[in-house]
Amino acid sequence: MYYLQEENAEELQCFVLHSFTLIHLYFVIKLKREREQGEGEEGKGEGRRKKEKEEMGSRGPPQSLPSSAAFSRGYNFASTWEQNAPLTEHQQAAIISLSHAVSERPLPLKLAQENASVQDTALTVKTKDSSFDDNGAVQTVMVNTNQFYKWFTDLESAMKSETEEKYQHYVNTLTERIQTCDDILQQVDDTLDLFNELQLQHQAVATKTKTLHDACDRLVQEKQRLIDFADALRSKLNYFDELENVATNFYSPNMNVGNENFLPLLKRLDECISYVESNPQYAESSVYLLKFRQLQSRALGMMRSHVLAVLKGASSQVQESIRGSGGGKASISEGVEASVIYVRFKAAASELKTLLEEIESRSSRKEYGQMLAECHKLYCEQRLSLIRNIVHRRISEFSKKESLPSLTRSGCAYLLQVCQLEHQLFDHFFPASSKDISSLAPLMDPLSTYLYDTLRPKLVHETNIDFLCELVDILKVEVLGEQPSRKSESLAGLRPTFERILADVHERLTFRARTHIHDEIANYIPSKEDLDYPEKLKRSAESTSEINPADDNPDIFKTWYPPLEKTISCLSKLYQCLESEVFTGLAQEAVEVCSTSIQKASKLVAKRSSQMDGQLFLIKHLLILREQIAPFNIEFSVTQKELDFSHVLEHLQRLLRGQASIFEWSRSTSLARTLSPRVLENQIDTKKELEKSLKATCEEFIMSVTKLVVDPLLSFVTKVTAVKVALSSGGQNPKLDSVMTKPLKDQAFATPDKVAELAQKVRTAIHEQLPGVIEKMKLYLQNPSTRTILFKPIKTNIIEAHTQVQSLLQAEYATEEIKIINLKSIQELQTELDNLL
Repeated sequence: MYYLQEENAEELQCFVLHSFTLIHLYFVIKLKREREQGEGEEGKGEGRRKKEKEEMGSRGPPQSLPSSAAFSRGYNFASTWEQNAPLTEHQQAAIISLSHAVSERPLPLKLAQENASVQDTALTVKTKDSSFDDNGAVQTVMVNTNQFYKWFTDLESAMKSETEEKYQHYVNTLTERIQTCDDILQQVDDTLDLFNELQLQHQAVATKTKTLHDACDRLVQEKQRLIDFADALRSKLNYFDELENVATNFYSPNMNVGNENFLPLLKRLDECISYVESNPQYAESSVYLLKFRQLQSRALGMMRSHVLAVLKGASSQVQESIRGSGGGKASISEGVEASVIYVRFKAAASELKTLLEEIESRSSRKEYGQMLAECHKLYCEQRLSLIRNIVHRRISEFSKKESLPSLTRSGCAYLLQVCQLEHQLFDHFFPASSKDISSLAPLMDPLSTYLYDTLRPKLVHETNIDFLCELVDILKVEVLGEQPSRKSESLAGLRPTFERILADVHERLTFRARTHIHDEIANYIPSKEDLDYPEKLKRSAESTSEINPADDNPDIFKTWYPPLEKTISCLSKLYQCLESEVFTGLAQEAVEVCSTSIQKASKLVAKRSSQMDGQLFLIKHLLILREQIAPFNIEFSVTQKELDFSHVLEHLQRLLRGQASIFEWSRSTSLARTLSPRVLENQIDTKKELEKSLKATCEEFIMSVTKLVVDPLLSFVTKVTAVKVALSSGGQNPKLDSVMTKPLKDQAFATPDKVAELAQKVRTAIHEQLPGVIEKMKLYLQNPSTRTILFKPIKTNIIEAHTQVQSLLQAEYATEEIKIINLKSIQELQTELDNLL
């Protein structure tokens, strides 16, 4: 019996496996030997078995081998072992070699002696038996049957002893071996039971060990959690514990803004405030927050006092330096650009740079944002106290010495210079806030306001449109237009003031332009020289031919009607100065009143000179006006809205007469809708109206020239047409009918002599009057293409009149009469008219 412990479990397993292997090997060898012996003795025992069967038949069944449970269990175990764990070829070869070695092995000494004694006994018995056999028949005398049976019994016993002794011995040996195997199996079972118990104990120990390990892990985690909780609690409590330390330092008499511990303490104070604000659920957090706020307010107050003191000290040093430099006007005014205003101030206030940068870095918080704005205000106040008088004095000097355009240019340039220098200095102290133009507003607004207050009265009293246009050009191009090329951040502070000045200039310019249009164009009273056409044109042509006959007239504007020249000049100046909407309204109004003024002047010219001069005057100036306004990229169409109350009176009368009631209106015709005025829109296109007037004037001129030249022919054609119409319609007057039925050449107005007289008048007009018309056209209309376009309808009308008359002559007159009339052919007439141009 082995008493196994947990540490030799593996040795137990090896032992069990080794025992099973030996048992299996034992049974295999035993079965094999039995099989071999059985085969060897099979032949020898055949007869013996027959005899035994006969004897057994007479004596009963043979004695069987004793059954053994150990033998069955061992055999079943060996069979199961053979099936579940088959041997390899190498192992089988080893077993065969082992079996041969066992079969050839001699029996043990004890067994050899027993075997020898058995053989001797058998031999003795045999010898005795032989002697008995040989001599018994002679020596022994069987007297009766009983003696025979006794002899036979002894003989049978001897034979049985000889036959069964060997087998009985073998059976006993097997029985002992089976008992040994049963003992081995019992020990194996006991060992397996011990092994199972040991395995259960091992599992229990492993379970307990795992439970212990888990408990240890939980304890370690709990310990770490408690450590982390303690650290977190300690880190959180640090913010509350800092109150006493920060308060002690801030209330210390040695603590000031210049102390090296001030900014770290302030940073720690901000961290504590942020933490307490973000965790209002903590006990007494509101009390701590209030105390932290009080400390912060004290610190910010110390910072404000320090900044103010340093800025005032720097300002005092700069003022003393200015007073020590001479104190004269020239020296003071030049000091704006001098180093005494900027360099010394920068040097005196250099200690604020670190503090102001720290404030800017925390400006995202409300308290520091307010503090930064307060510092900006203090800075601007101190800077304003230094340069305000200097800037005022310089602008006043400009105002006394220079005109309005020059004052505007100089004042704006000076302010731009001051603003740029101030912005550079401001950027030195407040680098993060310099991009915000509102930061310098308290400084730049008073300075720019003084320039605005200086320019405003002069703008109000300025009446010259040229000066106002020049001001717009200075502000838009020289002042506001140059900012992108410079540092726009430093100049953006003055933009609102400059734009305000520009808006005032636009307003004044618009007012003066309307006044100019009303006084100089709409209500212009022409003088005799203004209406002296065509003499004015002749004098201009003569002076041009004498001075510069090859080129155009440089004084061409002198031949224009003054309102036209003023209109074009005014619009040309205003086009680049005013906004598009404002200019469109002014241009529409100016073109409209100019066209009306030219039409009035054309009537006066017609009365003074001739109807044709008035027409050409109007055509000339309308063409010039249309040509000059073409470059303006605007719409001359204006929509005018008016309120119409005419229908309201009708409804009120119906109410008063009792024909309608206030309470009878439905939703579709409500009282508010009925009594509300109507909005009437009237669209006026000045350019189209100008085109319409020009077209009507040209048609009037064409008809007048056509009548001047071919009026006799047109009258003749009209009379002929009237006669034909009267003949075709018939009548009730016999006398008139008899007259009308005469041939055309027999009519009083259409005799060949009368027609020849008409042809002569037309030829005279073409040769004498038409060249004069052409000369006037050349005088009024310098452009040859314009004259060609205007003369083309006249030429067409003249040719058309001659064509109609020639058709009548060919139809109603003989060839000799046509020769007498002597009307020009169409080709000759066309050639002659072409030569006129």
